[in-house]
Amino acid sequence: MRRATVLMLFVLVLLPCAAGAASIAVGAFGGMSVPIIQDDNGQGTMMGLRAPVALIPFVTVEPYFAKTSGGDKDQDIEGETITRSGLDVTGFGANLLLTFGGKIQLYPFAGIGSHKLSRTGSEDVTNTAYTFGLGLGISPLPKLSIHVRGELVAAVDGETSRKWANATVGVSYSIFSTPIP
Repeated sequence: MRRATVLMLFVLVLLPCAAGAASIAVGAFGGMSVPIIQDDNGQGTMMGLRAPVALIPFVTVEPYFAKTSGGDKDQDIEGETITRSGLDVTGFGANLLLTFGGKIQLYPFAGIGSHKLSRTGSEDVTNTAYTFGLGLGISPLPKLSIHVRGELVAAVDGETSRKWANATVGVSYSIFSTPIP
């Protein structure tokens, strides 16, 4: 119930922004996710959806949904090797992009979200996730953009956290845009 309330409030906050937006796009992405200092989780794949909303020139808010499937990992416990299934991470949130350029854009970004970590045989855990990274956008056609990104994600739970380095490639299509004065 709490997650649905947060998501609904998030959408309501974005509606007025979207009404006066310079552009609204939808996109999909995929790539790889590498756990940082995690002995019990292997490299995996990730995919998701994004909806960039350009509020004003140089500022874009981007709600996202992402799903990561971690790879299996062999772990040595007291001389015995055990294979653990990788963590599956499902998350949603929003990034803030500072976009520079025209047909070719370089942009730093940072975001916050809610990520659920699950693994067979373990209890699901929902954490606040912080994201930051750097992206490159190329627009070969007026409404189409290709994005390449590198990002670091930290899912924080009290004093502990799990971290990942992600590399993604995506495409977005502008469904609405107004001329920027």
